[in-house]
Amino acid sequence: MKHISRIFAAAAVSLAAALPAYAETTLTVHYPMPGFFKNVMDTISKKFMEENPDIKIQFASPSATYEEGIQTILRQAGTDEMPDITFIGLNRLRMLNERNVAVDLGPLVKKEGNMAELGFSDTILKLAQVNGKQVGLAFATSNPIMYYNADLVKAAGGDPDNPPKTWDEVIALGGKIKALGNGVDGIDFRWQGDDWMFSALLFGAGGKMLNEDESKVAFNGPEGEKAVEILERMVKEGGMPVFTKPAGEQAFAAGKVGFEFQTTGALVNTIKNVGDKFTLRTAKIPLIDPVNGHLPTGGNAVVILTKDAAKQEAAWKFAKFAAGPYGASVVVPGTGYVPNNELAAKSPEYLGDFYKKNPLFQAGPSQMPRMVPWYAFPGTNGVKVTQTIVDNLSRIVDQSATPKEALDDAAGDVEGMLPTQ
Repeated sequence: MKHISRIFAAAAVSLAAALPAYAETTLTVHYPMPGFFKNVMDTISKKFMEENPDIKIQFASPSATYEEGIQTILRQAGTDEMPDITFIGLNRLRMLNERNVAVDLGPLVKKEGNMAELGFSDTILKLAQVNGKQVGLAFATSNPIMYYNADLVKAAGGDPDNPPKTWDEVIALGGKIKALGNGVDGIDFRWQGDDWMFSALLFGAGGKMLNEDESKVAFNGPEGEKAVEILERMVKEGGMPVFTKPAGEQAFAAGKVGFEFQTTGALVNTIKNVGDKFTLRTAKIPLIDPVNGHLPTGGNAVVILTKDAAKQEAAWKFAKFAAGPYGASVVVPGTGYVPNNELAAKSPEYLGDFYKKNPLFQAGPSQMPRMVPWYAFPGTNGVKVTQTIVDNLSRIVDQSATPKEALDDAAGDVEGMLPTQ
């Protein structure tokens, strides 16, 4: 009996050694904007843990915005509170890199070999690079689109099947929608929160934020003047009130606004909020300069923060999975963001037939050739710079300053926040 017991004991030890170890590595993951990303993150992490039972994903408290997200990470950097992985706005990767907080993914990319086989082309990889350094992998990418209430457009004499293609046409039709009365407004342009939608107007006019060596502000040039003049005309001619971001979204979803301009990433929430109250349509956002105009690439990238070697290996697996074809196949239909993984976009297994069946989602991808990086200001004052621009845009919208006054004031303040050369 003792001999048999020893055999069973030895077999048990051998079996235990042969079985995979579960939950050996726990990764703490931080992400922004739970209204957009909570369900997406839950779905991706669940699938990842099913395929990688030796890695456990736990989430830190999410941040409401990209700005809050970067400030949280910078406060936690080097402490026990810092997560192992974070998702950071594309325009804030520069801040992480300048402070050497993020892990350089270059060696991991090189070791991986052919990233294009996983759907990561050089173009996609560059979205999350800073001065050639691979700071992250682009996770969710977006561009600004036009949402419109087809019922109000028709009531105002427009053609819902042929939406406005210029800002002049948008503003004229917005004014007609406002004139319908009954508490209806013409336009909601999401200028609040950050500089992204200002970039849509500025880049759409062929402008840029700073000069080539980043020593001086360039957004107050002729292109910037055209951009803020369009914003003022939305108010004076197009029937745009002084909305907060939530109020504007709620008013549009309630059928009280004709046009809404914001990220394609809000599409799924907008579809849910509109329901059957009216016929929702989407289209390209107009460019002030249709030839030279571009659009800012919004969204975020997955960034590895942990310096622990074992955790880095696990974190790299998660980063590739989240930003890879499966992750993209969850992000796009779950939010409205455009696909940032070429394998996901082309493969029938993922999103190959999605856009044919879901025409509301087509506006974002149709603008991808116009997308350029979301500009990241140099130095430590990036968040302050953004807020300064927003504060001055608010003066245009509430008509307490002329467009040129607000633009020049913003330029003067921002120039004082730039690093000395």
